[in-house]
Amino acid sequence: MKTIDELLAEGVTGKRVFVRADLNVPLSGTTITDDGRIRAVQPTVEKLAAAGARVIVASHLGRPKGAPDPTFSLAPAAARLGELIGADVAFATDTVGESARATVAALTDGKVAVIENLRFNPGETSKDDAERGAFADQLAELADVYVGDGFGAVHRKHASVFDLPARLPHAAGDLIATEVGVLKKLTEDVARPYAVVLGGSKVSDKLGVIDHLLERADRILIGGGMAYTFLKAQGHEVGSSLLQEDQIPAVLEYLKRAEEKGVEFVLPVDVVVSEQFPDLKTKAPSRHTTVPADAIPAGVMGLDNGPETNKLYASKLADAVTVFWNGPMGVFEHPDYAEGTRAVAQALVDSEGFSVVGGGDSAAAVRILGFDENAFGHISTGGGASLEYLEGKTLPGLAALED
Repeated sequence: MKTIDELLAEGVTGKRVFVRADLNVPLSGTTITDDGRIRAVQPTVEKLAAAGARVIVASHLGRPKGAPDPTFSLAPAAARLGELIGADVAFATDTVGESARATVAALTDGKVAVIENLRFNPGETSKDDAERGAFADQLAELADVYVGDGFGAVHRKHASVFDLPARLPHAAGDLIATEVGVLKKLTEDVARPYAVVLGGSKVSDKLGVIDHLLERADRILIGGGMAYTFLKAQGHEVGSSLLQEDQIPAVLEYLKRAEEKGVEFVLPVDVVVSEQFPDLKTKAPSRHTTVPADAIPAGVMGLDNGPETNKLYASKLADAVTVFWNGPMGVFEHPDYAEGTRAVAQALVDSEGFSVVGGGDSAAAVRILGFDENAFGHISTGGGASLEYLEGKTLPGLAALED
């Protein structure tokens, strides 16, 4: 996989460099609520611009239905990128149409443009190779060189991620190189003890990674909505908590395998429960109480780890030399149910080990809860991509960057 530094050594002055970034940032109207992914690609954009490249930044945002939708416009992301790099960033109002062609043609050496949301074109996500390839052909006409730096999208077989690199000289940006290097630390010659914290809503989203990590981790801590399927599998009442009953056989199998392999599985010992899901818009106080995890009353739902679980999890992470965390421990967006997630983040900050926050909601939680990002070993920009890498899957976007 050619690096961007190798590309720069060959010279990019005057060349049109297509940077596939991940600008899929959360928006409230047109306001960006977390610019972490834009800041993550900023070094690559600045490096190329400083070398005299004509930089074309492209990304998806959200899930538009293959047609323009102002709700998912990249215009706010383009404006924020300009603020971060301290320079004007041109914006094309389409992907490969008249605006994109004119915007790219107007670029001069060292200047940057962003083209509109790639998913406004149905060819970007098409499962039909010919349709996807046709869109990749049109994108290729805009550029001379391709730089892949959208780690959050490398697990997708999309035109700009998989097909376009085959049509242009290509290299991996700094972000992808960093992400892959970090993930290798979690899969090859891991420093031990190796602890994994998995949360989020659904067990089904994490089955593959649990399966793979049972061969590698020393202990696995479970939290979030997925914990209640584990508790139910152990025969406990979970009230109206989130439950995937169809996953209980798989969970029982994992618990059995963990015991056989000597992998410690750690589940909540107490949980914070409420009769109603909290209002995440107003953040109004929510009636709640803490109960033992093996004695959840009927009619209430578990929404966060309890204080004893927080202490337990902190103790299980204290001596870990390597930690991977993906998924919040509760409904962290509401202050009444954020302590479990906060406790895990604080345990990683306090640890002297190498900690990786695996993107998605975990990365958002770290920022929302006010933690210094530099206090963690690495905060990934790609939750789904990180998980699939840890599952041992081949990621199309990485395969496409191989020479």
